[in-house]
Amino acid sequence: MSRASGLLGAVRRTDPRHLIDPRRWTLAVRVVVLTIVLSAIAVFTVGTYLSSVISDGLYEQRRAQVLDESTTIRLNLSETLNGTAGATSTQAQDAAAGFVQGLRSTDSGTRRDAALVPVDTTSSTSTIASDRAVLDLVDSDLRSEVASSSDSLVWRSVGRPDASGTVEPQLLVGTRVVVPSSGTYDLFLLYSLSQEQQTLVLVQRAMLGGGAVMLALVVGIAIVVARLVTSPLQRAASAAEKIAAGDLGSRVETSGSDEIAKVGRSFNAMATNLEQKIEDLTELSRVQQRFVSDVSHELRTPLTTIRMATAVLEDHREQFDPDLARTTTLLSAQVRRFETLLADLLEISRFDAGAAVLEARPMDLGDLVMRAAEDARPLAGSRGSLLDVVLSSRSTEAVMDPRRIERVLRNLLTNAIEHGAGRPVVVRTGADDDAVAVVVQDFGVGLSPDDAEQVFARFWRADPSRARTLGGTGLGLAISLEDAHLHDGWLQAWGRKGQGAVFRLTLPRRPGTQLVRSPLALERSFTGPERGQASVGTVTVEEPVRADALPLLSSTSAQEADDA
Repeated sequence: MSRASGLLGAVRRTDPRHLIDPRRWTLAVRVVVLTIVLSAIAVFTVGTYLSSVISDGLYEQRRAQVLDESTTIRLNLSETLNGTAGATSTQAQDAAAGFVQGLRSTDSGTRRDAALVPVDTTSSTSTIASDRAVLDLVDSDLRSEVASSSDSLVWRSVGRPDASGTVEPQLLVGTRVVVPSSGTYDLFLLYSLSQEQQTLVLVQRAMLGGGAVMLALVVGIAIVVARLVTSPLQRAASAAEKIAAGDLGSRVETSGSDEIAKVGRSFNAMATNLEQKIEDLTELSRVQQRFVSDVSHELRTPLTTIRMATAVLEDHREQFDPDLARTTTLLSAQVRRFETLLADLLEISRFDAGAAVLEARPMDLGDLVMRAAEDARPLAGSRGSLLDVVLSSRSTEAVMDPRRIERVLRNLLTNAIEHGAGRPVVVRTGADDDAVAVVVQDFGVGLSPDDAEQVFARFWRADPSRARTLGGTGLGLAISLEDAHLHDGWLQAWGRKGQGAVFRLTLPRRPGTQLVRSPLALERSFTGPERGQASVGTVTVEEPVRADALPLLSSTSAQEADDA
Protein backbone atom coordinates (compact mmCIF):
# COMPACT_ATOMS: atom_id res chain seq x y z
CA MET A 1 0.00 0.00 0.00
CA SER A 2 2.84 2.39 0.81
CA ARG A 3 4.42 1.73 -2.57
CA ALA A 4 1.14 2.43 -4.31
CA SER A 5 0.61 5.64 -2.35
CA GLY A 6 4.16 6.70 -3.14
CA LEU A 7 3.59 6.12 -6.83
CA LEU A 8 0.29 8.02 -6.80
CA GLY A 9 1.93 10.82 -4.84
CA ALA A 10 4.60 11.07 -7.51
CA VAL A 11 1.88 11.35 -10.13
CA ARG A 12 0.13 14.12 -8.16
CA ARG A 13 3.35 16.05 -7.86
CA THR A 14 3.90 15.88 -11.59
CA ASP A 15 3.38 18.86 -13.82
CA PRO A 16 -0.23 18.75 -15.14
CA ARG A 17 1.11 18.72 -18.67
CA HIS A 18 2.91 15.48 -17.86
CA LEU A 19 -0.43 13.84 -17.07
CA ILE A 20 -1.63 14.58 -20.60
CA ASP A 21 1.48 13.63 -22.56
CA PRO A 22 2.45 9.94 -22.00
CA ARG A 23 5.97 10.70 -23.24
CA ARG A 24 6.54 12.78 -20.12
CA TRP A 25 5.43 10.03 -17.72
CA THR A 26 7.92 8.18 -15.58
CA LEU A 27 8.71 4.58 -16.45
CA ALA A 28 6.80 3.29 -13.39
CA VAL A 29 3.67 5.25 -14.32
CA ARG A 30 3.83 4.05 -17.93
CA VAL A 31 4.24 0.41 -16.84
CA VAL A 32 1.29 0.62 -14.44
CA VAL A 33 -0.98 2.48 -16.88
CA LEU A 34 -0.12 0.17 -19.76
CA THR A 35 -0.74 -2.88 -17.58
CA ILE A 36 -4.11 -1.50 -16.42
CA VAL A 37 -5.21 -0.69 -19.98
CA LEU A 38 -4.19 -4.05 -21.42
CA SER A 39 -5.69 -5.93 -18.46
CA ALA A 40 -8.95 -3.98 -18.75
CA ILE A 41 -9.12 -4.79 -22.47
CA ALA A 42 -8.46 -8.48 -21.76
CA VAL A 43 -11.08 -8.63 -18.96
CA PHE A 44 -13.65 -6.83 -21.11
CA THR A 45 -12.99 -9.12 -24.07
CA VAL A 46 -13.19 -12.32 -22.02
CA GLY A 47 -16.24 -11.08 -20.10
CA THR A 48 -18.04 -10.16 -23.30
CA TYR A 49 -17.26 -13.53 -24.84
CA LEU A 50 -18.39 -15.48 -21.75
CA SER A 51 -21.54 -13.40 -21.43
CA SER A 52 -22.40 -14.06 -25.06
CA VAL A 53 -21.77 -17.81 -24.71
CA ILE A 54 -23.81 -18.06 -21.50
CA SER A 55 -26.64 -15.98 -22.97
CA ASP A 56 -26.81 -18.16 -26.07
CA GLY A 57 -26.71 -21.32 -23.94
CA LEU A 58 -29.53 -20.19 -21.69
CA TYR A 59 -31.64 -19.18 -24.68
CA GLU A 60 -31.07 -22.42 -26.55
CA GLN A 61 -31.86 -24.46 -23.45
CA ARG A 62 -35.07 -22.54 -22.74
CA ARG A 63 -36.14 -22.67 -26.40
CA ALA A 64 -35.74 -26.42 -26.57
CA GLN A 65 -37.84 -26.75 -23.40
CA VAL A 66 -40.50 -24.40 -24.81
CA LEU A 67 -40.71 -26.28 -28.11
CA ASP A 68 -41.10 -29.60 -26.31
CA GLU A 69 -43.90 -28.15 -24.16
CA SER A 70 -45.54 -26.60 -27.24
CA THR A 71 -45.52 -29.94 -29.05
CA THR A 72 -47.17 -31.63 -26.08
CA ILE A 73 -49.74 -28.82 -25.77
CA ARG A 74 -50.53 -29.12 -29.49
CA LEU A 75 -51.28 -32.82 -29.14
CA ASN A 76 -53.40 -32.25 -26.05
CA LEU A 77 -55.37 -29.55 -27.88
CA SER A 78 -56.09 -31.90 -30.76
CA GLU A 79 -57.38 -34.53 -28.36
CA THR A 80 -59.53 -31.97 -26.54
CA LEU A 81 -61.07 -30.67 -29.74
CA ASN A 82 -61.67 -34.20 -31.06
CA GLY A 83 -63.52 -34.92 -27.81
CA THR A 84 -66.00 -32.15 -28.57
CA ALA A 85 -67.14 -33.80 -31.75
CA GLY A 86 -70.96 -33.91 -31.78
CA ALA A 87 -71.18 -31.45 -28.88
CA THR A 88 -73.01 -28.19 -29.06
CA SER A 89 -71.16 -25.01 -29.94
CA THR A 90 -71.46 -23.83 -26.36
CA GLN A 91 -69.96 -27.03 -25.06
CA ALA A 92 -67.14 -26.82 -27.63
CA GLN A 93 -66.52 -23.19 -26.73
CA ASP A 94 -66.38 -24.02 -23.01
CA ALA A 95 -64.06 -26.94 -23.57
CA ALA A 96 -61.69 -24.82 -25.70
CA ALA A 97 -61.81 -21.93 -23.19
CA GLY A 98 -61.11 -24.30 -20.30
CA PHE A 99 -58.13 -25.74 -22.16
CA VAL A 100 -56.67 -22.31 -23.00
CA GLN A 101 -57.15 -20.99 -19.47
CA GLY A 102 -55.57 -24.16 -18.14
CA LEU A 103 -52.44 -23.37 -20.15
CA ARG A 104 -51.93 -20.06 -18.37
CA SER A 105 -49.20 -20.06 -15.73
CA THR A 106 -48.46 -17.09 -13.47
CA ASP A 107 -45.22 -18.38 -12.01
CA SER A 108 -42.60 -15.57 -12.22
CA GLY A 109 -39.99 -17.80 -13.77
CA THR A 110 -42.08 -19.84 -16.21
CA ARG A 111 -45.08 -17.63 -16.92
CA ARG A 112 -47.09 -18.73 -19.92
CA ASP A 113 -50.09 -17.39 -21.85
CA ALA A 114 -52.05 -18.82 -24.77
CA ALA A 115 -54.45 -17.79 -27.51
CA LEU A 116 -56.57 -19.95 -29.79
CA VAL A 117 -57.69 -18.40 -33.07
CA PRO A 118 -60.11 -20.25 -35.43
CA VAL A 119 -59.07 -20.08 -39.06
CA ASP A 120 -62.18 -21.20 -41.01
CA THR A 121 -65.87 -20.51 -40.55
CA THR A 122 -66.69 -24.15 -39.83
CA SER A 123 -65.14 -23.91 -36.40
CA SER A 124 -67.59 -24.08 -33.56
CA THR A 125 -65.53 -21.79 -31.33
CA SER A 126 -64.42 -18.18 -31.43
CA THR A 127 -61.06 -16.59 -30.54
CA ILE A 128 -60.01 -17.40 -26.98
CA ALA A 129 -56.99 -15.84 -25.18
CA SER A 130 -55.71 -16.05 -21.62
CA ASP A 131 -54.15 -12.62 -22.18
CA ARG A 132 -55.05 -10.25 -25.02
CA ALA A 133 -51.41 -9.18 -25.15
CA VAL A 134 -50.63 -12.43 -26.94
CA LEU A 135 -52.79 -11.43 -29.87
CA ASP A 136 -51.19 -7.96 -29.91
CA LEU A 137 -47.81 -9.58 -30.54
CA VAL A 138 -49.06 -11.65 -33.45
CA ASP A 139 -48.59 -9.91 -36.78
CA SER A 140 -49.42 -10.87 -40.33
CA ASP A 141 -45.94 -12.25 -41.02
CA LEU A 142 -46.19 -14.69 -38.15
CA ARG A 143 -49.67 -15.74 -39.25
CA SER A 144 -48.35 -16.43 -42.74
CA GLU A 145 -45.46 -18.51 -41.39
CA VAL A 146 -47.84 -20.52 -39.19
CA ALA A 147 -50.19 -21.11 -42.15
CA SER A 148 -47.34 -22.36 -44.33
CA SER A 149 -46.00 -24.67 -41.60
CA SER A 150 -49.07 -26.67 -40.67
CA ASP A 151 -47.24 -29.57 -39.02
CA SER A 152 -44.38 -27.67 -37.34
CA LEU A 153 -43.77 -24.99 -34.79
CA VAL A 154 -42.85 -21.37 -35.57
CA TRP A 155 -41.17 -19.27 -32.88
CA ARG A 156 -40.00 -15.71 -32.51
CA SER A 157 -38.22 -13.74 -29.76
CA VAL A 158 -40.28 -10.77 -28.63
CA GLY A 159 -40.24 -8.25 -25.81
CA ARG A 160 -43.09 -6.91 -23.78
CA PRO A 161 -42.83 -4.13 -21.18
CA ASP A 162 -43.94 -5.10 -17.69
CA ALA A 163 -45.66 -2.95 -15.05
CA SER A 164 -42.41 -1.13 -14.21
CA GLY A 165 -41.70 -0.32 -17.87
CA THR A 166 -38.84 -2.80 -18.20
CA VAL A 167 -38.90 -4.81 -21.42
CA GLU A 168 -39.21 -8.49 -20.54
CA PRO A 169 -37.77 -11.00 -23.04
CA GLN A 170 -40.32 -13.61 -24.18
CA LEU A 171 -40.63 -16.38 -26.72
CA LEU A 172 -43.72 -16.51 -28.95
CA VAL A 173 -44.58 -19.90 -30.48
CA GLY A 174 -47.23 -20.45 -33.15
CA THR A 175 -48.62 -23.65 -34.66
CA ARG A 176 -51.65 -24.74 -36.73
CA VAL A 177 -53.95 -27.42 -35.38
CA VAL A 178 -56.28 -29.16 -37.85
CA VAL A 179 -59.18 -31.10 -36.31
CA PRO A 180 -61.36 -32.74 -39.01
CA SER A 181 -64.41 -32.80 -36.80
CA SER A 182 -64.01 -29.27 -35.40
CA GLY A 183 -62.10 -27.22 -37.96
CA THR A 184 -58.68 -25.49 -38.22
CA TYR A 185 -57.14 -23.39 -35.44
CA ASP A 186 -53.97 -21.33 -34.87
CA LEU A 187 -52.50 -21.80 -31.40
CA PHE A 188 -50.14 -19.10 -30.06
CA LEU A 189 -48.17 -19.65 -26.87
CA LEU A 190 -46.21 -16.86 -25.12
CA TYR A 191 -43.44 -17.98 -22.75
CA SER A 192 -41.55 -15.73 -20.34
CA LEU A 193 -37.71 -15.75 -20.35
CA SER A 194 -37.37 -13.68 -17.18
CA GLN A 195 -35.78 -16.48 -15.21
CA GLU A 196 -33.05 -16.91 -17.83
CA GLN A 197 -32.62 -13.13 -17.96
CA GLN A 198 -32.14 -13.02 -14.17
CA THR A 199 -29.64 -15.85 -14.38
CA LEU A 200 -27.70 -13.98 -17.09
CA VAL A 201 -27.71 -10.74 -15.06
CA LEU A 202 -26.43 -12.64 -12.02
CA VAL A 203 -23.63 -14.19 -14.05
CA GLN A 204 -22.70 -10.83 -15.58
CA ARG A 205 -22.57 -9.20 -12.15
CA ALA A 206 -20.38 -12.02 -10.89
CA MET A 207 -18.05 -11.61 -13.86
CA LEU A 208 -17.99 -7.82 -13.40
CA GLY A 209 -17.10 -8.18 -9.74
CA GLY A 210 -14.49 -10.82 -10.52
CA GLY A 211 -13.02 -8.61 -13.26
CA ALA A 212 -12.81 -5.66 -10.88
CA VAL A 213 -11.04 -7.79 -8.28
CA MET A 214 -8.68 -9.14 -10.91
CA LEU A 215 -7.90 -5.61 -12.17
CA ALA A 216 -7.16 -4.51 -8.63
CA LEU A 217 -4.80 -7.46 -8.20
CA VAL A 218 -3.14 -6.69 -11.55
CA VAL A 219 -2.66 -3.04 -10.54
CA GLY A 220 -1.02 -4.12 -7.30
CA ILE A 221 1.22 -6.57 -9.12
CA ALA A 222 2.09 -3.93 -11.74
CA ILE A 223 3.06 -1.42 -9.05
CA VAL A 224 5.24 -3.97 -7.27
CA VAL A 225 6.91 -5.03 -10.53
CA ALA A 226 7.39 -1.42 -11.63
CA ARG A 227 9.02 -0.60 -8.31
CA LEU A 228 11.28 -3.64 -8.57
CA VAL A 229 12.41 -2.55 -12.02
CA THR A 230 12.52 1.22 -11.63
CA SER A 231 14.04 1.50 -8.15
CA PRO A 232 17.44 0.20 -9.32
CA LEU A 233 17.18 2.38 -12.40
CA GLN A 234 16.43 5.40 -10.23
CA ARG A 235 19.47 4.63 -8.08
CA ALA A 236 21.59 4.31 -11.21
CA ALA A 237 20.20 7.59 -12.57
CA SER A 238 20.89 9.32 -9.26
CA ALA A 239 24.45 8.00 -9.27
CA ALA A 240 24.91 9.13 -12.89
CA GLU A 241 23.64 12.63 -12.01
CA LYS A 242 26.11 12.83 -9.13
CA ILE A 243 28.94 11.73 -11.41
CA ALA A 244 27.87 14.33 -13.98
CA ALA A 245 27.88 16.94 -11.20
CA GLY A 246 31.48 16.04 -10.31
CA ASP A 247 31.06 13.39 -7.61
CA LEU A 248 33.15 10.71 -9.31
CA GLY A 249 33.04 8.47 -6.25
CA SER A 250 29.29 7.88 -6.51
CA ARG A 251 28.31 4.22 -6.98
CA VAL A 252 25.16 2.09 -7.27
CA GLU A 253 24.26 -0.34 -4.51
CA THR A 254 23.87 -3.83 -5.99
CA SER A 255 22.69 -7.15 -4.62
CA GLY A 256 21.78 -10.47 -6.17
CA SER A 257 22.76 -11.91 -9.52
CA ASP A 258 19.86 -10.89 -11.77
CA GLU A 259 20.11 -8.73 -14.88
CA ILE A 260 19.54 -5.49 -12.99
CA ALA A 261 22.31 -6.35 -10.55
CA LYS A 262 24.61 -7.05 -13.52
CA VAL A 263 23.74 -3.63 -14.94
CA GLY A 264 24.57 -2.04 -11.57
CA ARG A 265 27.93 -3.80 -11.36
CA SER A 266 28.73 -2.84 -14.95
CA PHE A 267 27.80 0.76 -14.14
CA ASN A 268 30.08 0.77 -11.10
CA ALA A 269 32.93 -0.67 -13.15
CA MET A 270 32.39 1.98 -15.80
CA ALA A 271 32.31 4.72 -13.14
CA THR A 272 35.56 3.43 -11.62
CA ASN A 273 37.29 3.39 -15.01
CA LEU A 274 35.90 6.82 -15.80
CA GLU A 275 37.13 8.20 -12.48
CA GLN A 276 40.60 6.82 -13.12
CA LYS A 277 40.68 8.19 -16.67
CA ILE A 278 39.53 11.61 -15.52
CA GLU A 279 42.13 11.66 -12.77
CA ASP A 280 44.81 10.75 -15.33
CA LEU A 281 43.58 13.40 -17.76
CA THR A 282 43.29 15.97 -15.00
CA GLU A 283 46.84 15.30 -13.92
CA LEU A 284 48.03 15.45 -17.54
CA SER A 285 46.15 18.70 -18.07
CA ARG A 286 47.63 20.11 -14.88
CA VAL A 287 51.11 19.17 -16.05
CA GLN A 288 50.49 20.71 -19.48
CA GLN A 289 49.11 23.90 -17.97
CA ARG A 290 52.04 24.15 -15.63
CA PHE A 291 54.42 23.52 -18.53
CA VAL A 292 52.82 26.19 -20.72
CA SER A 293 52.72 28.67 -17.86
CA ASP A 294 56.31 27.97 -16.80
CA VAL A 295 57.63 28.09 -20.34
CA SER A 296 55.76 31.33 -21.03
CA HIS A 297 57.12 32.94 -17.90
CA GLU A 298 60.63 31.67 -18.53
CA LEU A 299 60.60 32.99 -22.09
CA ARG A 300 59.59 36.48 -21.04
CA THR A 301 63.03 37.31 -19.67
CA PRO A 302 65.07 36.41 -22.80
CA LEU A 303 62.29 37.89 -24.92
CA THR A 304 62.63 41.19 -23.08
CA THR A 305 66.35 41.17 -23.82
CA ILE A 306 65.74 40.35 -27.48
CA ARG A 307 63.10 43.07 -27.71
CA MET A 308 65.49 45.66 -26.23
CA ALA A 309 68.21 44.59 -28.67
CA THR A 310 65.75 44.74 -31.54
CA ALA A 311 64.73 48.23 -30.49
CA VAL A 312 68.37 49.32 -30.61
CA LEU A 313 68.70 47.85 -34.10
CA GLU A 314 65.49 49.61 -35.14
CA ASP A 315 66.87 52.93 -33.94
CA HIS A 316 69.95 52.50 -36.19
CA ARG A 317 68.16 50.89 -39.12
CA GLU A 318 68.76 53.88 -41.40
CA GLN A 319 72.51 53.41 -41.01
CA PHE A 320 72.40 49.82 -42.26
CA ASP A 321 72.58 48.65 -45.84
CA PRO A 322 69.19 47.73 -47.42
CA ASP A 323 69.46 43.98 -46.82
CA LEU A 324 70.41 44.40 -43.18
CA ALA A 325 67.67 47.03 -42.69
CA ARG A 326 65.09 44.65 -44.18
CA THR A 327 66.30 41.87 -41.87
CA THR A 328 65.99 44.20 -38.90
CA THR A 329 62.40 45.03 -39.86
CA LEU A 330 61.49 41.33 -40.16
CA LEU A 331 63.19 40.58 -36.85
CA SER A 332 61.22 43.34 -35.12
CA ALA A 333 57.92 42.07 -36.57
CA GLN A 334 58.60 38.49 -35.47
CA VAL A 335 59.61 39.61 -31.99
CA ARG A 336 56.31 41.47 -31.65
CA ARG A 337 54.45 38.41 -32.87
CA PHE A 338 56.35 36.21 -30.42
CA GLU A 339 55.48 38.60 -27.60
CA THR A 340 51.79 38.46 -28.57
CA LEU A 341 51.90 34.67 -28.69
CA LEU A 342 53.37 34.51 -25.19
CA ALA A 343 50.71 36.87 -23.89
CA ASP A 344 47.99 34.73 -25.47
CA LEU A 345 49.47 31.54 -24.05
CA LEU A 346 49.56 33.07 -20.58
CA GLU A 347 45.94 34.16 -20.95
CA ILE A 348 44.88 30.69 -22.11
CA SER A 349 46.74 29.12 -19.18
CA ARG A 350 44.77 31.38 -16.80
CA PHE A 351 41.50 30.19 -18.32
CA ASP A 352 42.60 26.56 -18.11
CA ALA A 353 43.63 26.97 -14.49
CA GLY A 354 40.36 28.75 -13.62
CA ALA A 355 42.31 31.81 -12.49
CA ALA A 356 40.65 34.26 -14.89
CA VAL A 357 38.46 36.77 -13.04
CA LEU A 358 36.18 39.57 -14.17
CA GLU A 359 36.72 43.18 -13.27
CA ALA A 360 33.19 44.10 -14.22
CA ARG A 361 31.48 47.45 -14.02
CA PRO A 362 28.65 49.17 -15.92
CA MET A 363 29.84 50.09 -19.41
CA ASP A 364 28.24 51.11 -22.67
CA LEU A 365 28.87 48.53 -25.39
CA GLY A 366 28.61 51.25 -28.04
CA ASP A 367 31.57 53.11 -26.51
CA LEU A 368 33.69 49.96 -26.59
CA VAL A 369 32.68 49.36 -30.22
CA MET A 370 33.82 52.87 -31.14
CA ARG A 371 37.16 52.35 -29.36
CA ALA A 372 37.73 49.06 -31.16
CA ALA A 373 36.81 50.67 -34.48
CA GLU A 374 39.26 53.51 -33.78
CA ASP A 375 42.01 50.95 -33.08
CA ALA A 376 41.19 49.11 -36.32
CA ARG A 377 41.23 52.34 -38.35
CA PRO A 378 44.81 52.05 -39.70
CA LEU A 379 44.36 48.39 -40.61
CA ALA A 380 41.07 49.04 -42.41
CA GLY A 381 42.65 51.88 -44.34
CA SER A 382 45.58 49.73 -45.41
CA ARG A 383 43.23 47.04 -46.69
CA GLY A 384 40.85 49.46 -48.40
CA SER A 385 37.90 48.36 -46.26
CA LEU A 386 35.04 50.59 -45.19
CA LEU A 387 33.90 50.26 -41.56
CA ASP A 388 30.15 50.79 -41.34
CA VAL A 389 29.30 51.14 -37.64
CA VAL A 390 25.57 51.12 -36.83
CA LEU A 391 24.83 51.92 -33.19
CA SER A 392 21.52 51.12 -31.54
CA SER A 393 19.38 54.05 -30.44
CA ARG A 394 18.53 52.04 -27.32
CA SER A 395 20.90 52.02 -24.35
CA THR A 396 23.52 49.25 -24.63
CA GLU A 397 24.84 49.60 -21.10
CA ALA A 398 25.66 46.36 -19.29
CA VAL A 399 27.88 45.12 -16.49
CA MET A 400 31.06 43.86 -18.16
CA ASP A 401 34.85 43.79 -18.02
CA PRO A 402 35.78 46.51 -20.54
CA ARG A 403 39.31 45.19 -21.09
CA ARG A 404 38.10 41.74 -22.07
CA ILE A 405 35.16 42.90 -24.19
CA GLU A 406 37.34 45.42 -26.02
CA ARG A 407 39.82 42.62 -26.72
CA VAL A 408 36.97 40.49 -28.15
CA LEU A 409 35.84 43.37 -30.39
CA ARG A 410 39.39 44.01 -31.62
CA ASN A 411 39.79 40.33 -32.50
CA LEU A 412 36.48 40.26 -34.38
CA LEU A 413 37.25 43.44 -36.32
CA THR A 414 40.79 42.31 -37.12
CA ASN A 415 39.56 38.98 -38.44
CA ALA A 416 36.79 40.62 -40.46
CA ILE A 417 39.21 43.06 -42.08
CA GLU A 418 41.84 40.38 -42.72
CA HIS A 419 39.36 37.98 -44.34
CA GLY A 420 37.10 40.64 -45.86
CA ALA A 421 38.96 40.91 -49.19
CA GLY A 422 38.79 44.69 -49.10
CA ARG A 423 35.01 44.78 -48.91
CA PRO A 424 33.06 46.76 -46.29
CA VAL A 425 32.80 45.50 -42.71
CA VAL A 426 29.44 46.11 -41.00
CA VAL A 427 29.31 46.49 -37.22
CA ARG A 428 25.87 46.68 -35.63
CA THR A 429 24.83 46.88 -31.99
CA GLY A 430 21.46 45.98 -30.46
CA ALA A 431 19.78 45.63 -27.09
CA ASP A 432 16.65 44.43 -25.35
CA ASP A 433 15.58 44.28 -21.72
CA ASP A 434 17.88 41.38 -20.85
CA ALA A 435 20.87 41.52 -23.17
CA VAL A 436 23.11 43.61 -25.41
CA ALA A 437 24.76 42.36 -28.59
CA VAL A 438 27.12 43.33 -31.38
CA VAL A 439 27.39 41.78 -34.83
CA VAL A 440 30.50 42.00 -37.02
CA GLN A 441 29.87 41.04 -40.65
CA ASP A 442 32.31 40.87 -43.53
CA PHE A 443 31.79 40.01 -47.21
CA GLY A 444 35.03 38.16 -47.89
CA VAL A 445 36.11 34.54 -48.13
CA GLY A 446 33.33 33.40 -45.78
CA LEU A 447 32.83 30.33 -43.61
CA SER A 448 31.34 26.93 -44.34
CA PRO A 449 29.07 25.30 -41.73
CA ASP A 450 31.95 23.04 -40.66
CA ASP A 451 34.29 26.02 -40.39
CA ALA A 452 31.76 27.88 -38.24
CA GLU A 453 31.86 25.01 -35.73
CA GLN A 454 35.67 24.88 -35.65
CA VAL A 455 36.55 28.55 -35.89
CA PHE A 456 36.91 29.00 -32.09
CA ALA A 457 39.27 26.03 -31.69
CA ARG A 458 42.82 26.84 -30.61
CA PHE A 459 45.33 27.27 -33.45
CA TRP A 460 42.64 26.38 -36.00
CA ARG A 461 42.95 27.78 -39.53
CA ALA A 462 40.44 27.38 -42.34
CA ASP A 463 43.25 27.23 -44.92
CA PRO A 464 46.56 26.06 -43.40
CA SER A 465 48.41 26.93 -46.62
CA ARG A 466 47.45 30.61 -46.41
CA ALA A 467 50.00 32.85 -44.70
CA ARG A 468 48.90 35.04 -41.80
CA THR A 469 49.37 38.55 -43.11
CA LEU A 470 48.82 40.04 -39.67
CA GLY A 471 50.95 37.58 -37.75
CA GLY A 472 48.06 36.12 -35.79
CA THR A 473 48.68 33.46 -33.14
CA GLY A 474 45.60 31.33 -33.77
CA LEU A 475 44.41 31.93 -30.21
CA GLY A 476 42.48 35.18 -30.63
CA LEU A 477 39.03 33.69 -31.20
CA ALA A 478 39.60 30.97 -28.60
CA ILE A 479 40.42 33.64 -26.00
CA SER A 480 37.44 35.71 -27.17
CA LEU A 481 35.15 32.73 -26.64
CA GLU A 482 36.50 32.24 -23.11
CA ASP A 483 35.97 35.96 -22.41
CA ALA A 484 32.34 35.66 -23.57
CA HIS A 485 31.76 32.59 -21.41
CA LEU A 486 33.29 34.39 -18.44
CA HIS A 487 30.49 36.96 -18.84
CA ASP A 488 27.86 34.16 -19.18
CA GLY A 489 27.47 35.34 -22.77
CA TRP A 490 27.54 33.90 -26.27
CA LEU A 491 30.06 34.23 -29.09
CA GLN A 492 28.74 32.64 -32.26
CA ALA A 493 29.82 32.39 -35.90
CA TRP A 494 27.90 31.83 -39.11
CA GLY A 495 28.67 32.31 -42.77
CA ARG A 496 28.65 31.09 -46.32
CA LYS A 497 31.68 30.05 -48.29
CA GLY A 498 32.76 32.72 -50.73
CA GLN A 499 30.16 35.25 -49.50
CA GLY A 500 31.16 36.30 -46.02
CA ALA A 501 31.06 35.59 -42.30
CA VAL A 502 29.06 36.90 -39.32
CA PHE A 503 30.21 36.91 -35.69
CA ARG A 504 27.79 37.78 -32.90
CA LEU A 505 28.66 38.63 -29.30
CA THR A 506 25.72 38.59 -26.85
CA LEU A 507 26.10 39.64 -23.21
CA PRO A 508 23.54 39.71 -20.38
CA ARG A 509 22.84 43.15 -18.94
CA ARG A 510 23.21 41.83 -15.41
CA PRO A 511 25.69 39.20 -14.16
CA GLY A 512 24.21 35.76 -13.58
CA THR A 513 21.32 36.25 -16.01
CA GLN A 514 20.78 33.26 -18.28
CA LEU A 515 20.49 34.22 -21.93
CA VAL A 516 17.55 32.84 -23.86
CA ARG A 517 17.75 34.97 -26.98
CA SER A 518 19.89 37.64 -28.63
CA PRO A 519 18.70 41.12 -29.65
CA LEU A 520 20.33 40.68 -33.07
CA ALA A 521 19.93 37.93 -35.66
CA LEU A 522 22.98 35.82 -36.48
CA GLU A 523 22.05 34.71 -40.00
CA ARG A 524 22.16 37.68 -42.36
CA SER A 525 22.05 38.46 -46.07
CA PHE A 526 25.34 38.91 -47.92
CA THR A 527 23.88 40.86 -50.85
CA GLY A 528 24.61 44.57 -51.26
CA PRO A 529 28.07 45.75 -50.23
CA GLU A 530 30.76 45.67 -52.86
CA ARG A 531 34.48 46.23 -52.65
CA GLY A 532 35.12 49.66 -51.10
CA GLN A 533 37.09 52.14 -53.21
CA ALA A 534 37.44 54.62 -50.38
CA SER A 535 38.45 54.19 -46.77
CA VAL A 536 35.96 56.61 -45.23
CA GLY A 537 33.87 55.02 -42.48
CA THR A 538 30.37 55.84 -41.33
CA VAL A 539 28.80 55.83 -37.92
CA THR A 540 25.00 55.67 -37.80
CA VAL A 541 22.35 55.29 -35.14
CA GLU A 542 19.85 52.58 -36.17
CA GLU A 543 19.61 54.08 -39.69
CA PRO A 544 22.33 56.04 -41.57
CA VAL A 545 22.07 59.68 -40.49
CA ARG A 546 25.51 61.07 -41.05
CA ALA A 547 28.68 60.08 -42.86
CA ASP A 548 32.39 60.68 -42.23
CA ALA A 549 31.86 60.40 -38.47
CA LEU A 550 34.73 57.93 -38.20
CA PRO A 551 37.37 58.88 -40.80
CA LEU A 552 39.69 56.04 -41.68
CA LEU A 553 43.11 56.39 -43.24
CA SER A 554 43.27 55.74 -46.95
CA SER A 555 45.75 53.25 -48.31
CA THR A 556 48.16 56.05 -49.17
CA SER A 557 47.91 57.84 -45.85
CA ALA A 558 48.22 54.55 -43.96
CA GLN A 559 51.43 53.74 -45.81
CA GLU A 560 52.78 57.20 -45.04
CA ALA A 561 51.96 56.72 -41.39
CA ASP A 562 53.81 53.41 -41.34
CA ASP A 563 56.81 54.99 -43.04
CA ALA A 564 56.83 57.77 -40.47
